[in-house]
Parts: sequence; C-alpha cells; structure tokens
Amino acid sequence: MLESACRKPDPIVIMVAGAKGAVASTVAMATVALDENPDLIHPYLTTHASTLPFSQSGRSVQMAGWDTRREALADCVAGHRVLSESLWRPYSDRLNRMDLRPAPAGALDFKSRVAAIGDDMADFKRRFPESVPVFVNLLPAAPGHDLSDCQEIDALVAGGVPASFPDLAYVLAALQADIPVVNFSPNAVEIPVLCQMAADRRIPMAGRDGKTGQTYFKVVLASALKARQLHVDGWYSLNILGNADGKNLMDPARAAGKLANKTDLLDDILEYPVGAEYGHNTHKVHIDYYPPRGDAKEAWDVIDFKGLFGLPMSIRVNFQGRDSILAAPMVLDLAHWMARLKQAGKGGPTPALGFYFKKPVGDGPARTFQDQMRALEQLAADCRIAKGTA
Repeated sequence: MLESACRKPDPIVIMVAGAKGAVASTVAMATVALDENPDLIHPYLTTHASTLPFSQSGRSVQMAGWDTRREALADCVAGHRVLSESLWRPYSDRLNRMDLRPAPAGALDFKSRVAAIGDDMADFKRRFPESVPVFVNLLPAAPGHDLSDCQEIDALVAGGVPASFPDLAYVLAALQADIPVVNFSPNAVEIPVLCQMAADRRIPMAGRDGKTGQTYFKVVLASALKARQLHVDGWYSLNILGNADGKNLMDPARAAGKLANKTDLLDDILEYPVGAEYGHNTHKVHIDYYPPRGDAKEAWDVIDFKGLFGLPMSIRVNFQGRDSILAAPMVLDLAHWMARLKQAGKGGPTPALGFYFKKPVGDGPARTFQDQMRALEQLAADCRIAKGTA
C-alpha cells in the first residue's frame, strides 16, 4: 500500500542557510503556494512524477533559516525580481512572518558559530514539533578550503574554520542535531569526518552543487552521445547571468569550485578525457556576470564530435532559463527525499541522488542520465520497502 493511502505524510520544515537569496526566497514563495495553490508547484516536482513509485503531494512544507540581510523577506523577493509583484504581493505577510534569523556573526569563532546555529535549530524544532527537519545549504560560492585531512570532529572544532567558509558550521550543527543535510551550494562541505558522522548516526546527506540548467542538459546530451558511440572532440560552454550569484562568481577564488564541478563531470560521463589527442583539455567552461540578464541566465554550448570514419559534426545549443525558477523545485524535491530517507532509516552520503547535482557525493554515483534516473527509481523503491509500504 502506498504511503499516501495510509495517512497524510508528516510535514517538513526546511532550515535554509542563505534564506533571503534569490533561490531561497523563491523556495519560500513555493512553500506558500503549496498551501494556497498547489497546482502551481506540484507539476514541476520530480517527486510528484508518476515515474517514481511514491508521491509526496500530501506533505506541507514550512521554511525557517538564516541570512546576513536585514530586509524583510518580501522586500528581498521584490529586489531579486524573480517573481512578478502580482505573484508575491498577496502573500507578503506570510513571507514576512517566516522565522528567518541573523546569521551568526563572523567575529565568532567556529565553535561559537556552531553552538549558536545549534540553538536556533533546537528552537525551530520546538516551533515545528510535528515536522521532519531538513537543512539546506544555499550559501554562495566560497573560496576553497581543504579540510580533507581532518580526522576528528574535536580537531575540526579546535582547529577552527575561517569565517569565509560559513557553510561548515551549519552542516556540523545540523548533524549534531540529527537533521538531514542538502548541500545545494558548490562548496565542499562533505569532508570525510562529517560524512562518517552522518553515516554513523544514520543522517542522510545529499550534494554537491545543484544541477539546475546548462549542466543538466550537458549530462543529457553527453549521455546520448556516449550511447551512440559518438566521440566528443571538444565542448565549449559559456554562461551569462546577472544576479548576485553571477557577481559573486567573478571572484576567481570563489568560482574555482563551481567551474571544477561543471567541468569534471563530462570526463566522468564519457569515461575519457576530452581533448586528450590534442594534449590539452578541450572542455572549456566560462561564467560571465552580465547585469542586464538578472536571474534570467543564458548559456551557449558548442559541441564538436566525430562519427564514422572520424568525420566531424557539431551541435549548437542556446539555453535561456531562469536560475531560481529552475533551482527552487529541486530544493523542494530534495527536502522530500531527505524526509523520506530519514524516516526509512537511511543515512550517510546518498550517491543515488546524483541526478540533482553536478558533483554527487558518496561512493559510486551514477554518471549518465539514464543511470541517474534508474538510481532515483531504485532509491524510491528501497525507501518504500524500508518503511514497510511496498
């Protein structure tokens, strides 16, 4: 018997770091719409699709979180210009009543930041006692920090983590509070000691770097070319976007992780280094900040490939998307997955959710589009069996 036939699913409370950004504020509007007009949201959720053997249509979703901005959430929604005023204005009071708190001050040491976030998370749990909590990292790209050698939580805390990498304090606080973690940002928070902690405590983790637009279609096209044994000779990708994310990524130190996530996956799918015959990598990815585009990002791809007799062919793709409109339903999907996994007793990094990410974490994630879809379907079936609803 399906879960929806047994009882109404438990609600979810999403605790978001970066809660007033463009993506998060769009998620906030979507949670309101789920209550007021669910037909605006449900058709765009993968977890609502008939291709997966479970439905989450009965779940309500609340949002709480943190941000450095002091403006009211409705003002942030207006400022990001993702949604028309006719969409968000009727719900401005509900948006402004969401429990969004100041991010811990950067002057605090790492241990104090973790403690402050942990106190907030405990308070959120008290406010939403019937809800399944899920932490979602929507913080912007940060400069890289290699913490892979850290073997103990105490050493991580004692060694300190710079304020320029705030994500890690949220993730550690979430794991200490037994809250599933979604890392939608490009920042490498899934360091081995935290992944082990999540596995030991059976807390689901998913990440890294949400695969919202150009990279999603790159996976689809690369998988199709691989299936036809068409050899990719080179792939040039240009992204232009004018939102805060685009501006942030003009800093080379902040863009490095994002670019690596977007670049590495092509060789992983194809199982050969693109451009090896030239002695140079011919998979090129560029991101440019172009303010007139705002949240309406645009991507151009030139794909050169070879067929029979080594004869050259090419594909040109122009993708015009809306960054936050693409990302927000994925965040809701992932919150549903985390709640499902937690209730099914599954924990640790979840490579089967690689469908949603540029850089899936966990052992042996599926790489091609076909394999990623099969992994999702199998994960849903495993959750049903674990819950005894098969």
